[in-house]
Amino acid sequence: MKAGVAVVDITPPPGLLMSGFAARTEPSVGAHDPLTVRALVVGDTALVTVDVVGLHEEMVARIRARTELPDANVVVAAIHTHGAPISQVGRLGDAPDPAFLRAIEDGCVAAIAEARANVRAATISAGMGADPDVARNRRHADGPLDRALPVLRFRDAAGQVFAVLVSYACHPVVLAADNRLLTADYVHYVREAVEAAHPGAVAVFATGCCGDVNTGHSAHASWTLAANATRSFDTAERLGRRIGVAALAAGEAPVAPGVAALAADVVLRLTRLEQEPLPVLAGRWRAERDDADPVRRTVLDAWIGWADRYSNAPAGSWTGRVSVFDWGGVPIVALPGEIFAETGLLIREAIGDRPAFIISYANGTPGYIPPASEFRHGGYEVDEAHRFIGMPGTFAPGSAESLAGAAQALLGIAGLNR
Repeated sequence: MKAGVAVVDITPPPGLLMSGFAARTEPSVGAHDPLTVRALVVGDTALVTVDVVGLHEEMVARIRARTELPDANVVVAAIHTHGAPISQVGRLGDAPDPAFLRAIEDGCVAAIAEARANVRAATISAGMGADPDVARNRRHADGPLDRALPVLRFRDAAGQVFAVLVSYACHPVVLAADNRLLTADYVHYVREAVEAAHPGAVAVFATGCCGDVNTGHSAHASWTLAANATRSFDTAERLGRRIGVAALAAGEAPVAPGVAALAADVVLRLTRLEQEPLPVLAGRWRAERDDADPVRRTVLDAWIGWADRYSNAPAGSWTGRVSVFDWGGVPIVALPGEIFAETGLLIREAIGDRPAFIISYANGTPGYIPPASEFRHGGYEVDEAHRFIGMPGTFAPGSAESLAGAAQALLGIAGLNR
């Protein structure tokens, strides 16, 4: 097969508002590590990862249209770091910086073009690393985890590794709301460890299904600006290197030639779980705001703005894309939104024990898409997150299952299921 890889730096100057934490309202003060776009081209397909919290599906569609590849053959995914500027119009924060949005879009297009220009004859090997034991289900102490650590290594004609694809299902939110340095979070250290072991190679990291999974804190634990010694760059480095070391130790099996791509658009219904009309809730939140502490006031401001915006609009629906690549018999399944571990494992069951990548935050990031089993538990991801994200409602029960069903159907068409 032929493959190519490229990296484009999209790090902006200091001063942009950051995305991912309601409590953080001050701009970035610098960069701890570069924010990048990384494109991996295999045959006539391209997988692109971006060091931001999320990407709007309209931007992803424009990126696909600006390449010379077929529409179904391009997947663009955010790594979901909370250490980057606002990256979506109308979601997760105030108005984004137009120059940064252009840098993301142009960077994706440029990275794909450069990776295509760099294609070379490649041998590809696939393996699964041992569980690095970093991820924790943040909603349930005994909740599900996708412990898979799939790895693809790309070697040129001389046998030199020039690209490595790694995936792991854990929120890149080691750093908390007090951090104002731009960063790819623990992902930076995963890539750094892999690239140090293969000088000259590019490491591409794709985040798995981790909507309910991080390194061991609740979602509400981030509603503070207080420093936490366990949520530091030292911790991010320790955990990221642990993942990287486990990936480097993954076994290798040769991948047969052959590339294919499939995609399906799925209409998902939104719903409102709020028990009162939005104007009533907005009034209550305004009253509470008067005596709230600064962080709570920031959260309430977001909720009030959400209620005002959608008070006369139905929850409606949202259309998301599910993509499946077949890279020599290795499945690459790309799902939109923040997908829970249960859904990722459901798809993995259809594939069997072979190395497979089940990634989320791809083709659009409209927020959490919980499995039906989680609605009885409520909580931030089910009851509240859509207000801060800026969606008209939460995704209705059955949405995650619809995405999983679409993925399973595509895997069946590609002959990649059990």
